[in-house]
Amino acid sequence: VCIQVNLSGEVTKGGVAPNEVEALALKVARLPRLRLRGLMTMPDPNAGTTSRDATFAGLRGLLESLRASGLDVDTLSMGMSDDMEAAIREGATIVRIGTDIFGPRD
Repeated sequence: VCIQVNLSGEVTKGGVAPNEVEALALKVARLPRLRLRGLMTMPDPNAGTTSRDATFAGLRGLLESLRASGLDVDTLSMGMSDDMEAAIREGATIVRIGTDIFGPRD
């Protein structure tokens, strides 16, 4: 299980607020049939590169906080075709590459 985090605060996106991540992660980690793997996010597509990079760095920081709390998490899912290089620089272990494979949406 990856917890989706809404770092940009967009109302059109799902996910928990950054300040709710640790409490939810601890609950998920105690569930016997689930395995918490990490976190995922999608930055605001209309934001500039500075905001995007801050979103990726913020998610990495949250994952590091979970590790410091003793949770065994290893997954950062962030980045898509247009921003995967920036996501990888911040530690992404999963990127979603749709447009580069399937082409732009109609």
